Amino acid sequence: MTTQGVGEPRWNWPLAPRPRVERPFDRPDTAWAPGHRGIDLAAPQGATVFAVDDGLVTHVGVIAGRGTVSIRHVSGIHSTYEPIDATVRVGESVTRGQALGLMASARSHCPSGCLHLGAKRGDTYLDPLLLLTVPRIVLMTPVPD
Repeated sequence: MTTQGVGEPRWNWPLAPRPRVERPFDRPDTAWAPGHRGIDLAAPQGATVFAVDDGLVTHVGVIAGRGTVSIRHVSGIHSTYEPIDATVRVGESVTRGQALGLMASARSHCPSGCLHLGAKRGDTYLDPLLLLTVPRIVLMTPVPD
């Protein structure tokens, strides 16, 4: 298992080099409401997709015609990657940065293709970008009276 230092993101990027975010996270108001339950990262077909952190592969399959992989991480967060031609199997332990497969060809709303990366803890969708970046902390100083 890897350890995280102060000022480091919790997750590694699933693509190299660091991709452009094509579509950000948009938390749905309810479980069935519209929204975008992850982020879309610019990626060409055939690009290698990497595990964002150590974990256990809990799903490899096809959902809505797209290859998908899900990983349960020690933190309790599940990451999901699609579309992907997986090279891993359910029950396999993976390490941060390990190849999971290749970007599959799939119709996409992104101009040149994109990887959808999702994050979920229990029934709550999380913004993966917050796990991939170091948050900028701004301390507010009180305004004198």
